Amino acid sequence: MTHAMHRMLVALRALLVSAGPFLLIAVVLLALAYWWLDPNPPRRVRLATGPAQSAYAEFGARYKKALAANGIAVELVPSEGSAANRRLLHEGKADLGFVQGGSGNAERQQPVDLVSLGSLFVEPVWLFYREEAVRKAAGADRSRTDRKNGPRADATLTSVTQLKGLRVNIGAPGSGVPRLMHRLLDANHVDPKAMHLSELDQTPATAAFLDGKLDAIVFVSAPESLMVQMLLRTPGVRLMAFEQSEAYARRFPFLTPVTLPRGVVDLAADVPPHDVPLVATTTSLLARDGTHPALLLLFSEAAQKIHGGAGWFNRAHEFPDAANTEYPLAAPAERVMRTGTPLLQRYLPFWLANLVDRMWLALGLIVAALLPLSRVVPPLYEFRIRSRVFRWYGRLREIEHRLEAEPQNAPQLLEELDALEQRVGKVVVPLSYTDELYALRNYIGMVRGKLKQA
Repeated sequence: MTHAMHRMLVALRALLVSAGPFLLIAVVLLALAYWWLDPNPPRRVRLATGPAQSAYAEFGARYKKALAANGIAVELVPSEGSAANRRLLHEGKADLGFVQGGSGNAERQQPVDLVSLGSLFVEPVWLFYREEAVRKAAGADRSRTDRKNGPRADATLTSVTQLKGLRVNIGAPGSGVPRLMHRLLDANHVDPKAMHLSELDQTPATAAFLDGKLDAIVFVSAPESLMVQMLLRTPGVRLMAFEQSEAYARRFPFLTPVTLPRGVVDLAADVPPHDVPLVATTTSLLARDGTHPALLLLFSEAAQKIHGGAGWFNRAHEFPDAANTEYPLAAPAERVMRTGTPLLQRYLPFWLANLVDRMWLALGLIVAALLPLSRVVPPLYEFRIRSRVFRWYGRLREIEHRLEAEPQNAPQLLEELDALEQRVGKVVVPLSYTDELYALRNYIGMVRGKLKQA
């Protein structure tokens, strides 16, 4: 090892020893900040979706794929629908879930432990009916030929009141659709006993509907639902128009009037052949209040990509939206809606960008706290370097005092001075402190002269 390398190592060791307590305090503060802020999210999250082949299940698969790109495994929790999702969230069996608007009314007596990531899409009330069944019902009772009291002779339904006497499936209990339909029936002064109601799941209800065992079937779902897509193209199946959609929106705040444009399902086949007025609820993505903020941020970013495009009932970039949500908007969702993807995540991996984003404020506070302490390090470093030289002055003083007291021992003291000089010759200090080392050697030479004179 060269002499220059040795000097560098000595300086580095002195610096590490001097700054050791300072670095230890900094590491402890960083560890405490990391523990308190918990910047890294869990690697698994549970998302409550809905029945198989539903729009919720389809969107859940898209979210799972989107978050997998950032190393987050999304466990999809199937359910009966919106009401079941809300229950799973309250019970802690899911971290996030799709919930329809209007379903929060049933939870007024429960503590609000949910936050919203915004309104994602509208879910129209799809009331499909079989033309043949309605025509038979109209022919069986010619006295009910007006639109207010029963099916019309032309097999067209335009009002909930015309469902009297029909076999209608209003959805599974956990979906929230039965509760919504009972409210609509009540608003139209229709006694549920005036029709044959059933509450089957989507798949068996659709099978029974196509087999002729049901006359009408009700879905509340996004148009991405495979069942909705199939029924809109099925011959002999028609979609009921809610011609009083504006009135429904006035009566029920969680409903909004929407229009299914002509030809939007199939332009070539002109499906539907005319604009169809509908009423729709707005579906939000809800999360438990204690869900990690980084997860909420990732889901909000994924929502921008999944729901931000144009659809049958909205233009591009209308969703996600902070309107029509019955729960408090989560801060990460509000941030993404306002500024989009955070700047750091555009250039850095998610885990690193999230760590910096979550820790930068804590790092600033730690630096502000440690800055006064850092002023102690340079004097302490200087003391440790100079002490490598100054400690030998004590030995020289001792030899001088012994010479004054015992001049006859000069030969022995001269041997001790030689040994001392050899040890001082091995002392290595940075170049900036060599003047003190040479001063020590001059002092040794002066003491040697006194010993020789004695």
